[in-house]
Amino acid sequence: MRKMRIAIDMDEVLADPIYKFIQLYNRDHQVPMDLVIKPGTEIFQNVPEEVNDKWFDYINEKGFFRDLPVIDGAVEAVQQLQSKYEVYIVSAAMEFRNSLEDKLDWLGEHFPFISWKNVVFCGEKIVDVDIMIDDRIKNFVGFEGRPLLFTSPHNLLVTEYERVDNWQQVLGKLL
Repeated sequence: MRKMRIAIDMDEVLADPIYKFIQLYNRDHQVPMDLVIKPGTEIFQNVPEEVNDKWFDYINEKGFFRDLPVIDGAVEAVQQLQSKYEVYIVSAAMEFRNSLEDKLDWLGEHFPFISWKNVVFCGEKIVDVDIMIDDRIKNFVGFEGRPLLFTSPHNLLVTEYERVDNWQQVLGKLL
């Protein structure tokens, strides 16, 4: 009998691109580092209008994804999940061409215990898993397993999914 499979998203679940966006906006446009992102909005909706499309330039730069901070508790939690589940890292990396190498290198540095065979870079997240941990509800459309919505500012107003605010909550629900 096979272990149950989990798909874990990268951005805003394992890695923190919001922190880096705020650093870059501050560096280039003097947007305060303590920027508060309103619930239910994206970061670009919370910066001055004249620079709100700059996020697209940042995210498409080679190297943007390479040095993102790790979400607190993610490394230890994923290691623990591997004892009970077959863990896959699934990222819609195809959307941002320069992210592929960056994301693979980032995973190798922070999650070296995840085999390259368990990394899926895709467009649509049509994966055959039992549980999906993601911050974007669009990735749950058509998904027949158990979705866990990982809290991020843009999804704070979403109420129709089982929510996890941090990796301790994930472990509490799955171990």
